[in-house]
Amino acid sequence: METHMNQDFYNALKDVLTEDKVLADEPMKNHTTFRVGGAADYYTVPESKEEVRDIIRLCRQWDVPFYIIGNGSNLLVSDKGYRGVMIQIYRDMSEITVEGHTVRAQAGALLSSIAARALSAGLTGFEFAAGIPGTLGGACVMNAGAYGGEMKDVLRYVTVLTEDGAFLTLHRDELELGYRTSVIARKGYIALEAEIELKEGSKDEIKARMDELKEKRVTKQPLEYPSAGSTFKRPEGYFAGKLIEDAGLRGFRVGGAQVSEKHCGFVINRGSATAADIMALITEVADRVERQTGVRMEPEVKRLGEF
Repeated sequence: METHMNQDFYNALKDVLTEDKVLADEPMKNHTTFRVGGAADYYTVPESKEEVRDIIRLCRQWDVPFYIIGNGSNLLVSDKGYRGVMIQIYRDMSEITVEGHTVRAQAGALLSSIAARALSAGLTGFEFAAGIPGTLGGACVMNAGAYGGEMKDVLRYVTVLTEDGAFLTLHRDELELGYRTSVIARKGYIALEAEIELKEGSKDEIKARMDELKEKRVTKQPLEYPSAGSTFKRPEGYFAGKLIEDAGLRGFRVGGAQVSEKHCGFVINRGSATAADIMALITEVADRVERQTGVRMEPEVKRLGEF
């Protein structure tokens, strides 16, 4: 395999983290829910906000690009990989604590895990997020939402790392949360931890609502195949899935990538897809829908690397 590794920089990374938390030439198909993607030059797993800060400081000193991922659920990495440092804020930064009506969690905590903790504490308001396949950090950045709920409904504070390497805690009024956006995204901040404010509720009712939403997802979404969740942002006044279906694209394939027959808003990996297949399919779907309706759909999935 061709390597792009700089041994001196690699050693410097291992001085910041323990050796087992830094990998060279790591295939990103192992860390994205699409299960595709070439190798990142360096793959790191920090355990604290200080380690995140120190990795980024090192990247800037060495002029090496970096990218933050959670569980890789909204990401398409090129087959050619990523020339830089992947920083995965996930299981090693996933602590969750509950105090009264407040849930505090690190950015790597899965939304499903936070929802489960809220249920066990009898706290309501987070049921909508139980099935979103992502981490708290990504949800804060993009104001994730589903089934009528959004992060802006429950977030109280988010602690971020600013571009100049400082830790900053932002109140919900400062987060500028909109549809799939926030001040965190606009200013290039990195979400590190957050505080969520919920309400006391009935455990039976909370569980019933979570079960109801789970049933909707299982019956309507192609959870049996690798995907990145909803592929396109919702065009104003339309539903992406319906536009795609009306264009006659249900089941449409490019290589191993396919528009889901179960839900046209999802592009799935049938098992043999490449990132190039998925990208070609997304582009073709957007082009055909635009030709038919005049509506240009914008991908929700982030693309990383050379396509």
